[in-house]
Amino acid sequence: MAQRYTLSNGLTVVFDEQHAARVAAFQVWVKAGSADERPDQAGLAHLHEHMLFKGTARRGPGEIARDIEAHGGEINAWTSFDQTVYHIVIASQFARMGLDILGDAIRSSAFDADELSREIEVVCEEIKRSQDTPARRASRDLFSTAYQEHPYRFPVIGTAESVRSFTRDKVLEFYRRHYTPRNLVLSAAGDFTEAELRQWVEEIFGGEWGRPYEGGVTRAREPEATRRRVLLRPDEVKEVYFNLAFPIPQADHPDVPALDALAMLAGQGETSRLVLEVKRKRSLVNDIHAYAYTPRDPGLFSASLTLPPAQLTQALEETVRVLSRLRTELVPADELATVKALIEAEAVYQRETVQGLARKMGHYQSSMGDLEAEARYYEAIARLTPEHIREVAERYLRFERTIVTGLLPPGTPFGAEQAEEILDRVSRETLAAAPERRAPKAAPAAPAIQVGRTAPASPGRIVEERLPSGARILVREERAVPLFAMRAAFAGGLRYETQENNGLTTLLGRSLTRGTPSHDAEEISHLIDSFAGSLSGQGGRNSVGLRGEFLSRHFHAAFRLFADCLLHPSFPEAEVARERTLLLQDILTREDKPSGVAFDLFGRTLFRTHPYRLSSLGEHSSVEKLGPDALRAYHAAYMDPSQLTLTVVGDVRTDEVLALAHEAFGASRGRAAPPPEVKPEPPLDAPRSSKKQLARAQSHLVWGFQGVRVNDPRRHALEVLSTLLSGQGGRLFVELRDKRSMAYSVSSFSIEGVDPGYFAVYMGTSPEKVEAALAGIREELARVRDEPIPEAELARAKQHLIGTHEIGLQRNGSRAALLALDACYGLGQENFLHYAERVAAVTAEDVRAVARQLIDFERGALAHVGP
Repeated sequence: MAQRYTLSNGLTVVFDEQHAARVAAFQVWVKAGSADERPDQAGLAHLHEHMLFKGTARRGPGEIARDIEAHGGEINAWTSFDQTVYHIVIASQFARMGLDILGDAIRSSAFDADELSREIEVVCEEIKRSQDTPARRASRDLFSTAYQEHPYRFPVIGTAESVRSFTRDKVLEFYRRHYTPRNLVLSAAGDFTEAELRQWVEEIFGGEWGRPYEGGVTRAREPEATRRRVLLRPDEVKEVYFNLAFPIPQADHPDVPALDALAMLAGQGETSRLVLEVKRKRSLVNDIHAYAYTPRDPGLFSASLTLPPAQLTQALEETVRVLSRLRTELVPADELATVKALIEAEAVYQRETVQGLARKMGHYQSSMGDLEAEARYYEAIARLTPEHIREVAERYLRFERTIVTGLLPPGTPFGAEQAEEILDRVSRETLAAAPERRAPKAAPAAPAIQVGRTAPASPGRIVEERLPSGARILVREERAVPLFAMRAAFAGGLRYETQENNGLTTLLGRSLTRGTPSHDAEEISHLIDSFAGSLSGQGGRNSVGLRGEFLSRHFHAAFRLFADCLLHPSFPEAEVARERTLLLQDILTREDKPSGVAFDLFGRTLFRTHPYRLSSLGEHSSVEKLGPDALRAYHAAYMDPSQLTLTVVGDVRTDEVLALAHEAFGASRGRAAPPPEVKPEPPLDAPRSSKKQLARAQSHLVWGFQGVRVNDPRRHALEVLSTLLSGQGGRLFVELRDKRSMAYSVSSFSIEGVDPGYFAVYMGTSPEKVEAALAGIREELARVRDEPIPEAELARAKQHLIGTHEIGLQRNGSRAALLALDACYGLGQENFLHYAERVAAVTAEDVRAVARQLIDFERGALAHVGP
């Protein structure tokens, strides 16, 4: 159960003991973000996020990241308008050390002048990266239009001009004002005792810091909106990015619970009004969702759409119609009950990880003023009635005060006058046609939602059983939270595709839950929501399957729905056509994500004959020919129970799982086909390179080599090699980002497959830095191949791999996925149970050997996407 206390110096501590996993999370919430900056400080809060891990009086540049990674931990930070948050997740045996590193960074950062100048260049690369992202550009337009006086109108990250103007003195001024105990919240969750934590906190964070708190910054108040604001502009995008927003109150306002429920009803999930009406029934948008953004000061209720330009008029009309009806009509009680259950489920899912718990406590204490705000919030959710929802919709969804922004592909014939005409006409027509108001009925309050402490863990052994059909079932009982996860996996995926049917796996995964003989697509979506869960098909490079996560109290019904979608998808013509249209739009808009384009180009460059050369989305020419018959044929051939691996992990009973599995998957349909013959890719006989020109602020580079299979004994050595290069303490990060300021993003990847995959380095950098970046990457790859690896560096990489593996497996879904894929690929339970010891056994010579075998610059492939 969450608790709170305050040190004598004013620092607030919130904590929750959790012993389900041997992991601890620590977060420091600084109650100062970009909205607390003066005009000459734009981007300064975010720069602090970068600088605090760049060295202290006790630790030199790079040591913080290296120390955390050497003990299997993860360290990072984020900046918002209202807070800057620093967080560490680490194995609990090293919890005190992790907390000491975090405290040292917060309390005693050095702000070395040379490090500052280098990090300013890194932030400028991050700014260029954000300029290449249409969603970021659309968000900036929304906030700069919605706010005329309040600092929320400025981007958190600042501008290149403002960031380059910062001096060490300016940085220290902001730091000394805001990084003081009375302005901080320390949030801790995980495997420690209260007594341990109190002692550590007093030793690390106690005493006077010499920085008295001067009080919060007075922010400019945003005047009440009295008119509509519209900003529509042409942009180099392939689809329209459109926002329709309304001013709403701040986080602590009593209307916020109802606004959150309204946002969920309007546009969150497959059964929400906007998704059903605008996307699924009328196929007017590629994506649509609604959210209530409630920061410390007044926020926004927004509907965000991405869509083809030709459908903008109809899509906006229907969006306005749906939102207007929420002002005039009472939502059905059962629809509201489902939304309440989903909000309850969010609270439960957050308890799966210690970092989720720490984030929730940090939010409530720093943004809402106390931990008790959480209980008050869920009590308010429980009391909501249809009348409450209509009241807040009527109060805030005022079309005369709408904020309308959009990025439009060049030549789109749509302007501000047309948008305003639609808003006026459709809202007026809908309100005029509203039914006569019924007097509100008193509704009984629902019981308050309980979000109490997590149950003690009782991880069970993995039980494996092969059914008469040949299906393999693996079950692991975990009682930490009242949730369970399921994963069904079949061999297949991209590896089974050809150029003619490329995209089939993705289309099949998206269509699995769109109808069975028992339920149509809308009924399936409603059932998923009623079970407070998620259910979706997925296709990968080597497999295809279904994933589901639900509250455990719905186990039997959710299992049967999962089985129905897996065994009996009907692939209705209309649903497949709808999904195919959405997939074709995703293919059209790939260039809006240049890093993804770079990886696609790399795949086509490294592989010439193997299916791994193909894009997971497919190509327009292949996808437009795919229909229900192709999906049914694939499903019959490669998704028979005899080919199934099913894993269930969580708060379940093994005997019940096996009984239901026998009932659903015990018999084969008898139509399974043998796997297609896939010939291996021949080795490269010379270096290859490809370039695609895109008018973007950054260049995106992927340089790599043929890799290994999932069952290759060198796999763990290759993972260690990649970790030596990647991560905040890795060679690429330190040399190319920290020391040379060439990039914001640089990392290495080892992607194994049923057939040999690849080992590669990715980097996003300024066009003028490309040649130097490639030389730097080559230098680091040559070093790791040709020079002995120091034992301390090797030990750090191995411990980081082991620790992050454990951190990643806190969720039932992660454990279920690993078990399912390992079994599907023939690796068995050994990888799950013995990963740590296998990584620990890797030697420096093992790493050098695999580096020498794979890193051959005469047999590598380079993809370059940019201007």
